[in-house]
Amino acid sequence: MTRIIYPQTNPNETEQLIISRGQGAYVYDDKGKQYIEGLAGLWSTSLGYGNEELIEVANQQMREIAYTPMFAGKSHNIGIELAETLSDMLPMDDARIFFGNSGSDANDTHLKLLRYYFNVIGKPEKKKVISRHRAYHGVTMAASCLTGLPAFHQHFNLPIDELNILHTDCPHYYRNGLPGESEAQFCQRLVDNLEQLILTEGPDTIAAFIAEPINGAGGVVLPPQGYFDKVQALLNKYQIFFICDEVITGFGRTGHDFASRAFDIDADMMTLAKALSSSYLPISAAAVSANIHETIREPANKVGAFAHGYTYSGHPVCAAVALKTLQIYERDQLFIHAGQLGCYFQQRLNELIKFECVGEIRGMGLIAGLEIVSDKANKTACAELAANIAARCLENGLILRQVYGNTLALCPPLIINKSQADEIVDKLTLSIEQTLIHR
Repeated sequence: MTRIIYPQTNPNETEQLIISRGQGAYVYDDKGKQYIEGLAGLWSTSLGYGNEELIEVANQQMREIAYTPMFAGKSHNIGIELAETLSDMLPMDDARIFFGNSGSDANDTHLKLLRYYFNVIGKPEKKKVISRHRAYHGVTMAASCLTGLPAFHQHFNLPIDELNILHTDCPHYYRNGLPGESEAQFCQRLVDNLEQLILTEGPDTIAAFIAEPINGAGGVVLPPQGYFDKVQALLNKYQIFFICDEVITGFGRTGHDFASRAFDIDADMMTLAKALSSSYLPISAAAVSANIHETIREPANKVGAFAHGYTYSGHPVCAAVALKTLQIYERDQLFIHAGQLGCYFQQRLNELIKFECVGEIRGMGLIAGLEIVSDKANKTACAELAANIAARCLENGLILRQVYGNTLALCPPLIINKSQADEIVDKLTLSIEQTLIHR
């Protein structure tokens, strides 16, 4: 055991796998064993490993200017170009971009901007933000409060109430639907519950609603049909902003450029990270509408500055790698590729519903989750069985991730080909079979 405090790791079970190198869709451990990366690192290494274009652009940028801040009127052309390119890509009109270092700090930025915005327009009481159970929005102090997973709250004494964070239903029909309730009825019940929460708290006190289009760490949960249409209408009715957290789903993951477009979400704010740079270097973006940006300009001018930002906001090397990543996506038509290959990938994965331990398979494009159960008829969740399958996958050279207890998550690099999609499904199939034989 080293002196590292590992992130999101049981401190008694550290260093089970040492990754030494990677190439394409594969990584290799310190003993030379090959694994296909079924989770793209952490839902993020979209271009795979060893991309020479990204390596070269990072080297070139370091030679030109390795670091310069964006404080007090200073800037650099690569950061300006990245912001312009990103703004043009997003499904928002004239989006304005604030750069950070992680999805967590981008969501913190949104919370601060909300307070700033409503204070300067004379509505200081409008501070509450509604998140959802099983949501994941990060682990910084404020982002942890938005996250709706109990493990991220235990022992931390998070200021959830002090930050005016509320949580509403997770839209998982398989797990949360009532007996005899249709998917449409389930959807309407959740929207009715959300409206009741808004009315109980007071619409004039609620600033925003935040959601991942597809819950990632909460179990790869896709919403029921029509869910976001109804939620959007409700938010518009009560003049509540929509923050769309696209940290996992952005940049082609669902077969669309952004999942916002797949679900017709009209966001006022968007959170971006991970695949923004294919995770080669840390960078995030908090995107806001031009209206929000325009509203904060004059008050900030009176104060003398907009007093928010990080040492590494818009770091030039990170920005250069991110810009090249976006260019590769467009040049190689990887969003289209993810949609086409994603259809095949989902079809192959759906073959696994034949196993008694697979209760549900859900996904879109190149992201998927398998719900593992011990009793299919009763939908009995079984985290232990999911852990055993995940361990077998690792033995068989497939990396995936167990999330929300009993879900096995898959999110391979966008660059995978058909034979690699088959390899992932075949190794997962073998691992399930081996696990069931040895139960």
